[in-house]
Amino acid sequence: MYFEKLVQQHQDAVQAMLINCLDDVQALADICKNAVARGNTIFLCGNGGSAADCQHIAAEFVGRFVKERKGLAAVAMTTDTSILTAVGNDYGFKNIFRRQVEGLVRKGDVVLGISTSGNSENIILALAEAKKKGAIAIALTGPKPNAIAEIVEVAVAIPYPVTARVQECHILIGHMLCDYVDKED
Repeated sequence: MYFEKLVQQHQDAVQAMLINCLDDVQALADICKNAVARGNTIFLCGNGGSAADCQHIAAEFVGRFVKERKGLAAVAMTTDTSILTAVGNDYGFKNIFRRQVEGLVRKGDVVLGISTSGNSENIILALAEAKKKGAIAIALTGPKPNAIAEIVEVAVAIPYPVTARVQECHILIGHMLCDYVDKED
């Protein structure tokens, strides 16, 4: 009974995404597909489980998702411990991704912020910096209203109140993005 409840929550969250978020998923997918087609890079940032999701999604782009293809430019800004600890020590945790965006991101690149709350200060600052640089700021978040959804070009905001279920939807969307980028037109 306990696990059935968790599976039911998962199904409810995915159903809520299906009903409310597919237009935003399509817009996010188009942005990513167009960026890699232009030779731009997708940068990803998030905290905790969302940091792991960034690494997972970047690995699918650089390695491969399902079909054999050339590696695509994607960087999880969550992986360089020297940058994270140096910037965190010198400029504060809130700037760990903003400084990377400042130094690495170019006009036309995509910065994808992942935050289940939608209110992570370090993600907000990174996305704001991306916009200043002429990059495209997009996000995966939990329910609206949230600060991140207000500042990005597209936010897929999962309308479900349980963090774990939101994260499950985020990784599903990550796989959907990879599948869409891989598909032939």
